[in-house]
Amino acid sequence: MRWRGGRRSSNIEDRRGSRAAPRLLGGGIGTIVLVLVAMYFGVDPTPLLQGVQTGQSASTSGTRPSAEELENDPLADMVSVVIADTEDVWRELFSKQGRQYQEPVLVMFTGATRSACGLGQAAMGPFYCPADKKAYIDLSFYDQMRTRYRAPGDFAQAYVIAHEIGHHVQNLLGISGKVQSMKQRVSQAEGNALSVRLELQADCLAGVWAHHADKARNILEAGDVDEALNAASAIGDDTLQRQSRGTVVPESFTHGTSAQRQRWFRTGLRTGNPDGCDTFSIDQV
Repeated sequence: MRWRGGRRSSNIEDRRGSRAAPRLLGGGIGTIVLVLVAMYFGVDPTPLLQGVQTGQSASTSGTRPSAEELENDPLADMVSVVIADTEDVWRELFSKQGRQYQEPVLVMFTGATRSACGLGQAAMGPFYCPADKKAYIDLSFYDQMRTRYRAPGDFAQAYVIAHEIGHHVQNLLGISGKVQSMKQRVSQAEGNALSVRLELQADCLAGVWAHHADKARNILEAGDVDEALNAASAIGDDTLQRQSRGTVVPESFTHGTSAQRQRWFRTGLRTGNPDGCDTFSIDQV
């Protein structure tokens, strides 16, 4: 991926290595509230509860890294450039629809950090919090992508970021709120199916970003698309369940199969049209 020399985003919050005083919720009302918030925003509450039980501290503030600091930290530098690129693409696409794009903040953290959606931990992987309009990532996740998921490459890393920014786009358009409201009125299995459609749409929106970024700045190199497709396949629900438990339970899927995630990323990449990412108006995704 041709990212070096690109514009760096100013919407980066670096909390890596920082610590704040622990905020223990104990086993009472605070814990219940934490679980409800996590479930509302589609976050698995298990790692959050583990953080409560261990009393792990987490930071709520960070600094904006300087250009010099980013240059000396290639991975953070790449993340900053990708975020800036998503800003450019979505600002233009929103403008064409007569809307104003609100740029999100990306938080880089180490181990655990607080968000408006509760305590986020590295074990959760990257996530987006609609309540504070911030995306969160522990950069050690990229090591897991390379070793555990066998999905290396800078464009695979960029795909992960673009997927979370896809959730931000959904939030701005009101899609996320509608889905969460619908999930409160249906069964667990039906709610999971809605989550799948939301995640697949975010994959498609990541492809839309890649389409326009490459058209404007020629960012794609040979093998880049395969990197992203490999990453999408590696984190499909069926693949992860087969690896962890040996069996696949489709009604428990929340992100979509490997094939679905690949297909919807390809759709966005091929068309560059956000309207083509409507995963909610078709019978089969």
